[in-house]
Amino acid sequence: MAVLLPWLLIQGAAAGSGFYTVTSNTLPPRLALVLGPPMLAIVLLLLTGRGRRFVDGLRLETLTLLHVVRIPVELVLFGLYLHQAVPRLMTFEGRNWDILTGLTAPVVYYLAFRRKQLGRSGLLIWNVVGLALLLNIVVNAVLAVPGPLQRQAFDQPNGAVLHFPFAWLPGVVVPLALLAHLAAIRRLLRAPLTSE
Repeated sequence: MAVLLPWLLIQGAAAGSGFYTVTSNTLPPRLALVLGPPMLAIVLLLLTGRGRRFVDGLRLETLTLLHVVRIPVELVLFGLYLHQAVPRLMTFEGRNWDILTGLTAPVVYYLAFRRKQLGRSGLLIWNVVGLALLLNIVVNAVLAVPGPLQRQAFDQPNGAVLHFPFAWLPGVVVPLALLAHLAAIRRLLRAPLTSE
């Protein structure tokens, strides 16, 4: 929380000031300041001894249930699409099936940790599929943001993430979901599923 709260404030202030809306003649794109630091933090967590100890201390139950947040995120994205702030491809009507991870998270949690019917392999497969769904929408979203990297959705680009509070999606929500998957996959590959 000591890192997350200041990061939320910094990104909120930057997005609220319109900093990210400047998309022309900026290389690297300013949006890299939203995505870059969290990605670097995740790499450091996974590559340093102290970081790995922190990641290994995260509870698999919590890492699984965290993905429920993807349900409201996908509903917000659909609302933004209806208001022409993101392209259709970023919704569950388009190329974004990330909501499936959110919808299945409570079921997977129940089967894995309460009923003990979903073993380590099942939980591992669910996390790998969830990670693939997350990476799918991230790539599509980045390629739809106005600016030098835009390759799709020119008629209705992904402009919402350049504004407050939606800059928190790539700056906070996506990195947390990514870390949750990577931490769970690491744990599941290293040791069998046990009751916590």
